[in-house]
Amino acid sequence: MKESYRIELKLTLTDSLEKEVIAFLNSREGGIIYIGIDDNGVPQGIDNSDTMQLQIKERLKNNIHPSCMGLFDIIGEEMNDKDVIKIIVASGPEKPYYLKKQGMSEKGCFIRVGTAAEPMQSRMIENLFASRTRNSIGKIRSNQQKLKFEQLRIYYEESGKTLNSKFATNLGLQTDDGAFNYVAYLMSDINSMSIKVAKYKGKTRVHLVENNEYGYCSIIKATKQVLDKIDLENKTKSRITSKERIDTRVWNAIAIREAVINAMVHNDYTHEVSPKFEIFDDRIEITSAGSLSNMLSQKEFFEGFSIPRNQEMMRIFKDIELVEHLGSGIPRILEAYPQDCFRFTENFLRMTFPNAWDLSEDEEPVGINSIIEEESDKTGGAIGGAIGGAIGGAIGGAIELSKTQNELLELIRNNPKLPYRDIALKIHINESAVLKQINTLKVKGIIKRIGGTRGYWHVNIISQVTEQVEGQDAMQVTMQDTDQVKEQVEAQVEAQVEAQVEAQVEAQAEIDILMTLAISGLSSSGIANSLGHKNLSGNVKKALLRLLEKGYIERSIPEKPNSPTQKYRLTEKGKTLQKQLKK
Repeated sequence: MKESYRIELKLTLTDSLEKEVIAFLNSREGGIIYIGIDDNGVPQGIDNSDTMQLQIKERLKNNIHPSCMGLFDIIGEEMNDKDVIKIIVASGPEKPYYLKKQGMSEKGCFIRVGTAAEPMQSRMIENLFASRTRNSIGKIRSNQQKLKFEQLRIYYEESGKTLNSKFATNLGLQTDDGAFNYVAYLMSDINSMSIKVAKYKGKTRVHLVENNEYGYCSIIKATKQVLDKIDLENKTKSRITSKERIDTRVWNAIAIREAVINAMVHNDYTHEVSPKFEIFDDRIEITSAGSLSNMLSQKEFFEGFSIPRNQEMMRIFKDIELVEHLGSGIPRILEAYPQDCFRFTENFLRMTFPNAWDLSEDEEPVGINSIIEEESDKTGGAIGGAIGGAIGGAIGGAIELSKTQNELLELIRNNPKLPYRDIALKIHINESAVLKQINTLKVKGIIKRIGGTRGYWHVNIISQVTEQVEGQDAMQVTMQDTDQVKEQVEAQVEAQVEAQVEAQVEAQAEIDILMTLAISGLSSSGIANSLGHKNLSGNVKKALLRLLEKGYIERSIPEKPNSPTQKYRLTEKGKTLQKQLKK
């Protein structure tokens, strides 16, 4: 590694750090600063990386003007078994940036020249200041000043962070005169910003079949709602072969997530135009207002150079972990889709991603009946040592299960309402192991969840394991055998549905809470909001009580269960289980 126009190497943290950062902020492309690497590019390492990262953040926050919060990332890395710090700096939209104590002068403004940060000449300072963008949403005063931020607080708590009394100033939610700005308005609990996800029948906008409207709430909540809706539409098409199950989603999930967040964060909200999401039979289109900055070429855009349009929003989205780090989104999208999926116009950016298959195709769900019908004209194949029996073509050899998985499958096949704790008792394993085995069966496509917390487990393929005697020929399946198996399966499925009318599987609500609950704790209203409810439903309340009884969660004020400031948090046992569920 060598120093260049975009790379600065530092052996230790020095007093010139702000100068180097300012030079990159004032440059066209931004840059990267490494601390702990000598001038020859050899990692020497640093001590107390975490402490140094905090020092760097405070220095850049307090010593540079205009605010550069949201324009840099600080990342700890390991090179040659040495700890180093990587600072990614974006090109700033409010040039010129300068040292606060020196002001907007030649002593305070710097520009990158070759591998050095050089003082900026007065004429260049004046020209940059004259062309500075003055209509950023951070400078626009909100027409509403009585704003509430309960949703924002909840999302910060979920990320293990706390908003203090000065959060509006720290997050850039105020104008220079102390009033709430348009960023604050978008982050507030109630606003007028509407975001639409439309679905059309066919390949044009003629036949609108679904028009979902999100928004009128914190832009963070709206973003999560859009992500959830598109994830719901991102269906999986499955094909079972004699060797494996092949799953294909409509769109690449990682790329679509990055595209949605990119549209929300980089949208030009100054004209109160929101991003738009449209689903067609052959594609999805994501359109955001505002084209490329005149300081950024298309080539630089595709290479991951970043000039955040809304740096305050970028900073908040990064705080709550919706954004990983600067410039990472577009390269991730390009791993799945080509550059020609992007279309730039004078006022908009549109991303168009083709569907993996035409959504107008009517498809049967992959289940035992479809497999039987597909394979019933084939004879032969072994029954036993496999899933679903040997219904021609050796389907039974397609998926292998352990003894525990077969026992679990047999239990839920006979009683789809069976709670996790009962399964654990019957097959003599703990509940976390049950959860892990259930997830394995779901991944293999053997079972699926129907109806959420009030639903049941549906077995796609019936398990029947029969040991084969060495030297014995595999049993041959005739058409008559196949018909009998099909009749048995249909009878079993019918019996399941009848048994499931009054069934309620309790475990799913518990899993939802465990996956939602932040280690720092959430109130009951915070849990409800995170699960998409206004208030706690009866099922969720019962699930909370069960988790308390099992010792997975605890109250922050146990001696006052009904305290208005009561919060629920994970115990060490709960944290362990949550980690296992995330695997």
